[in-house]
Amino acid sequence: MRVALLAVLALAAGPAMAEPALGVWKTEPDRKDLVSHIEISRCGQKLCGTILEAFNPAGQKVTTPNIGKRLFWGIEPKGNGAYGNGTVWVPLMDVTARADMKLEGNRLRVRGCKAMLCDGQTWTRLN
Repeated sequence: MRVALLAVLALAAGPAMAEPALGVWKTEPDRKDLVSHIEISRCGQKLCGTILEAFNPAGQKVTTPNIGKRLFWGIEPKGNGAYGNGTVWVPLMDVTARADMKLEGNRLRVRGCKAMLCDGQTWTRLN
């Protein structure tokens, strides 16, 4: 009985543990021409992203006060590689916006919308 219960629990946890968006992602250059590495992890039942490090156009690591800060939070998996209902922080403007994402292979399209204006980037998976 105990083994059967453990097997059921393991099967139930399987899809949750296999969340495909988890990992480290490389952003496109921002308006300051910096590229960041963002770690997507679980925050309860939802996903969040934290800025791990940033690089200048020459590929050298740069120091920025944004390292370690949450870039987005509250993202919910919707199925078929779609994510939504989250919030993204835009460091260059210090504003937050509605966030959604779409996973396509090793590319992640991240979009933020404020009122009717939307902007986004396509990130590349590092691991």
